[in-house]
Formats: sequence, C-alpha cells, structure tokens
Amino acid sequence: MASSSSYNSPCAACKFLRRKCMPGCIFAPYFPPEEPQKFANVHKIFGASNVTKLLNELLPQQREDAVNSLAYEAEARVRDPVYGCVGAITFLQRQVERLQKELDAANADLTRLTCNEIPTGLPSTRVVNSFHSMVAPRQRPVRIGNESGGNIYQTPQDFYFPYPPPWNGHNPSGNIHGGGADGNF
Repeated sequence: MASSSSYNSPCAACKFLRRKCMPGCIFAPYFPPEEPQKFANVHKIFGASNVTKLLNELLPQQREDAVNSLAYEAEARVRDPVYGCVGAITFLQRQVERLQKELDAANADLTRLTCNEIPTGLPSTRVVNSFHSMVAPRQRPVRIGNESGGNIYQTPQDFYFPYPPPWNGHNPSGNIHGGGADGNF
C-alpha cells in the first residue's frame, strides 16, 4: 500500500480527479501514484463517487480486496466492453472443459494400451495373479459371443477383453470354471 504522504505526491485518484490529496484520503492506500491507469479504468467503469461510497461502507480489512476486484473488472470491461470478466471466465471454463476431454481421452488411451500389452501366451503365475487381482479380484471372466462370431470375455465388472484371458487357457466349451476336473484353475 502506498501512502499519499510520500514526497507529498497525490494518489492516482486525486491526481486523476485534479484535487488535493488529503491525509485521510480513502483512495490513497489503494491507488498509488505509480498506477494511474488502475484508477482511470475504475473511474471510467464505476465512477469515483460510487467507489467512494463502496469503500466507506466496507470494513478497512475488506477494502483492498474490493479495490482489486473493481480494478480487475474495470480492466476486463475496458478490454471487452460487452462481456468483461464474464468473457474471460467463459473462455477459461471452455479451456478447462477442452483440457478435461483431452485428459479423459489420454486416460482412455493409456488404459487401452495397458490392457493390450498383456502377453497372450501363458505368463508366469505371479504376473497372471497380480493382473487378475487388479482386473477382477477372485472373480473369473465369462465368455460371451458377439455378432461377428468371435468371442469376448467379460468379467462380472463389465471389463471386456478382446481375447481369452491367459490364466483361463483355451476353453472352447464355454465352461467358466475352466482348467481342472474339480472346477479350479
């Protein structure tokens, strides 16, 4: 915060309004002489009298935030007279939505690539068990058909594999219990 007492230089508001800056000037702490455009924009959009009323109604600890908000809105309104801050907010919201879609697409690609990198041969038991516990802990995939005559394997959590899971082996009969005579893997 600048003070109007430094070198007896008037604050930007008083200088702009061409009046003497008094020691108790309400504008002095918020519109230092080094930032004349800040007050010029606020005055152009809101008017000095309205800003004075607003600052007088606020508690002293709230005034700086209010002036910063007024200055931001005024600058945005000068740059874009029709939309002001709303135009900037809308632009940023659209950018966030676009980036969220890109992130979702990247995550989908990552998931797809991660699932497609599973070896189709019989890997070691440790790899099979760790993958199986990630996909469907203690649940076995079910073979279901599709229109093209191929098979799709589905776990109870609707996680589809375009190939038979390696831990289930080749199971043309459709027996979901696979492997041994006792129904265990």
